[in-house]
Amino acid sequence: MQPAHFTKHVPLLQLPFLESQFSLTQLDNGKHNGTAVWLGGQTLALSLPFLLATKAKSKGDRPKRAIELGSGTGFTALALCSLGWDVLATDTRHVISAVLQTNIDRNRGNLPFGSGIIQVRELDWTVDPENWTWSHPSVVASQDTQPTSHSGEELLGPHFDLVLTADTVYIPELLTPLLRSLNAICRISSCPVYLALERRDSRLVDDAFRQADDTWSFSLQRIPNKKISKALLKARCKWEKSEWEGVEIWKFVLQSASEPDQADVSTSDTPSTKFLL
Repeated sequence: MQPAHFTKHVPLLQLPFLESQFSLTQLDNGKHNGTAVWLGGQTLALSLPFLLATKAKSKGDRPKRAIELGSGTGFTALALCSLGWDVLATDTRHVISAVLQTNIDRNRGNLPFGSGIIQVRELDWTVDPENWTWSHPSVVASQDTQPTSHSGEELLGPHFDLVLTADTVYIPELLTPLLRSLNAICRISSCPVYLALERRDSRLVDDAFRQADDTWSFSLQRIPNKKISKALLKARCKWEKSEWEGVEIWKFVLQSASEPDQADVSTSDTPSTKFLL
């Protein structure tokens, strides 16, 4: 498997994950950032087996449940689902119709025995969480429609055991909507967030971390690069360090929800600080 920035011209990607092989449509036409595989999400997906050491069952023996914000092509959501998690993959309506729904439907048959279930719904971060709904089959939040209640198939919703988001810190105007959305989910579910990004604009990234800490009450811990490197090697990705070292994976924990797990604190790659500045 090649790093994502080498394959953006490929309209149908074949991406292995453990014993699975996912076939993913992507669009790199400049119309929307979310319709192609990006390196942050690719690296996060490949790191999941090593970030999530616990079994995919929670109390009561139900599968653990995750929500992804900005699912894009669906690779990370499919990877987590293949590990036994139930996953709610969310994005904007455009991304869902362009690539996400097609990719999820195409790859359901490629999920191994013991996988969780996976659902797709629209979630527009710019909608105030007070106006979200978890009982509509296709929409959690939308600027265009007011979702109504739905009864029928069992829908994934809170409480979640994990939130994932990757390649979603890229423009200033979306920082507050993203962090507000993460905060709202974590206040309901008391769960951690794994956030992956490429540090293209350090000022923007540092501003996101300041807001996460000062305004939205998250504690932040960076996953050590050594751990990511080992995960990539286990995934049989023989990448040069220069091809992925711009990727950072962070664990966010809402301070009012629980104390962060110290096992993921980076002690070798970064100074002993709450976050990089």
